[in-house]
Amino acid sequence: MRYTIDKHERYVVIEPLRELIDGEAANFLKGEFMLRNTAGQRNIVLDLNQVQRITEEGLRMGLLAHRLCKAAGGLFIIVHINKEVEELLKVLHLDKHFTILPSLSDAEDMIFGNELHRDLLGGE
Repeated sequence: MRYTIDKHERYVVIEPLRELIDGEAANFLKGEFMLRNTAGQRNIVLDLNQVQRITEEGLRMGLLAHRLCKAAGGLFIIVHINKEVEELLKVLHLDKHFTILPSLSDAEDMIFGNELHRDLLGGE
């Protein structure tokens, strides 16, 4: 599967370069999320700029990423979501489980705010 990874000090951006997140793509992305999380990355941004549709497996992949990041004290953020995918999340009442923001800069602001909060509380 084609994708890009943009690594930053406190977060990583993963962008699938395809229109459909199906079972195959979801399994691949799950592996990436687990690898990044195991390597100490607690903040992951999923950029859906090119994604037009997501299957049930893709939704489950997002829930896994959310749980991994949350357990590590970080954030899983989805950016550049299209209306069709956003409506699917709302219909399934999953929109409340995800942090959905319009842009990477908004995601970066939220991550740095969360990291600052963790640092002030004496987190890792």
